[in-house]
Amino acid sequence: MVNNKTYNNVVNTLLRLGEYHDQISTTSVGDIYDINLEKMEKFPLMHINPTSVTTGDSQLTYNFQVFIMDMVSEKSDWQTEQHEQLTKLVNTKNNEQEVFNQTLHICTDIISMIRHSAAQSMKGVSDINEPIYFTQDQFTIEPFQERFDNLCCGYVFNLGVLVQNDFQTCDIPVTNKGAGY
Repeated sequence: MVNNKTYNNVVNTLLRLGEYHDQISTTSVGDIYDINLEKMEKFPLMHINPTSVTTGDSQLTYNFQVFIMDMVSEKSDWQTEQHEQLTKLVNTKNNEQEVFNQTLHICTDIISMIRHSAAQSMKGVSDINEPIYFTQDQFTIEPFQERFDNLCCGYVFNLGVLVQNDFQTCDIPVTNKGAGY
């Protein structure tokens, strides 16, 4: 028997990936407009935007947009020793390049944890490497910049999380009257 994973299972798993990633300070889920920039969330931030669910013969694919973002520091003292040695940087007035670098690494970490889902194995499975949540295909990770009260930048990518689903008809909460005429 397949242990069908629900929307809550998938979202909570993604939230936990962000919660336990050492470089992510805040995780959230909802529409992109639900990101609460006015309350000065702690950054870097991972935001999960649910977009759709598609069915297969024996699986569901939960589709999300995942945003990884951080605030750009426009202070004059942001530079690291390495950057001070680079004299041909086009814009050394902020750390935007560093933010793009860090957020891209976080994106690939999240993809890796789902793609190679050994980290998602749970107690009770016979094989510790048995995937419970996984993804496939290739990913396009797109950069973005937004100016709110501060400059925020990072990356967004689409993530399809595949889970098994046996589409059981035995436990559907419907009476015989719901079977038709």
